[in-house]
Amino acid sequence: MGNANLGKAKSAKKDEFYTQMFDINNELIHYKDYFRGKTVLCNCDDPRVSNFTRFFVHHFELWGLKRLISVCYKNQDIDLFSQNDCERAVYMVYDGDKNGNKQMDNDEVDVIPLNGDGDFRSRESIELLKQADVVVTNPPFSLFREYISQLIEYGKDFLIIGHQNAIKYKEVFPLIRDNKVWLGYGFKGGAAHFMSNYEDTATAGNHVEGMIRVSGVVWFTNIPNKKRNEPLDLYQDYSPEKYRKYENFDAINVDKTCDIPKDYYEPIGVPITFLDKYCPNQFEIIGVGIANLGLECGIQPYKPEHKRYRKEVQKRGAVDGDLYMMIDGEVVVPYSRIIIKRKQ
Repeated sequence: MGNANLGKAKSAKKDEFYTQMFDINNELIHYKDYFRGKTVLCNCDDPRVSNFTRFFVHHFELWGLKRLISVCYKNQDIDLFSQNDCERAVYMVYDGDKNGNKQMDNDEVDVIPLNGDGDFRSRESIELLKQADVVVTNPPFSLFREYISQLIEYGKDFLIIGHQNAIKYKEVFPLIRDNKVWLGYGFKGGAAHFMSNYEDTATAGNHVEGMIRVSGVVWFTNIPNKKRNEPLDLYQDYSPEKYRKYENFDAINVDKTCDIPKDYYEPIGVPITFLDKYCPNQFEIIGVGIANLGLECGIQPYKPEHKRYRKEVQKRGAVDGDLYMMIDGEVVVPYSRIIIKRKQ
């Protein structure tokens, strides 16, 4: 399925997507050595039901964590889907297993009421953020701009889930372009099943009872990983007949990452999914070809004058700033493109 359910959640300002332990483990296992001696903050998580909290409790001694802090937003109901209708929030502090049973027992945990609602932007939550070395959670997708901006402002390491559409945000793309944020190892097939009360419209083969399938979800991080140092294997030869140039920007268009030519060193427009294979030692990111964002990020499209283009972009809902091509006399506006360049 596409992102219809995600769109419904965004329009309703509800973000009740709860991450499976399987997906958390598959990503975090790549960073286990990093966590030694760290204070971890999960600030979008009810400590009694959050799989992020459970994961770090279970791995606390094995990975050598220093402290775990988990913050609950307006929810003291053990029901996972209480829709935050309780005005009292709490946070939990866990300093490790004291009796050796590898469980989070009541006498090992401090659960402390908050005066406010536990919102990550509140004064209380910011004070907890200041104590942390790293933040790991699945934040509200509808507040992702503010969430990641806060982490950058306070200089925190992080490993968080978001949608790939966030790559295009003006608050996010410059961070990716400047190698301050990158993608993690990701979800199998670029999609994940989240525990949710939303109706799942996934096909029968992708349907999981009690969950919702969301495509295009990724892990955003600023923690070094081996993946981003692995160069992409290139095997295609460049030819002007095979690779069309945009009409309004001096770059060739590539529809699939695997089709990037091995012998071309000028600007190339690639899909956003390229970032999953991006190696900064092999490529540099010089901009993004998307309306209203290109100028900020270094892309300055030519201004097309012919009326046919004006009429076509209006018909397609595009605006000046989109990259486009002419194919068989027709205007073709591809999906958003990241502009990259091979390093010599």
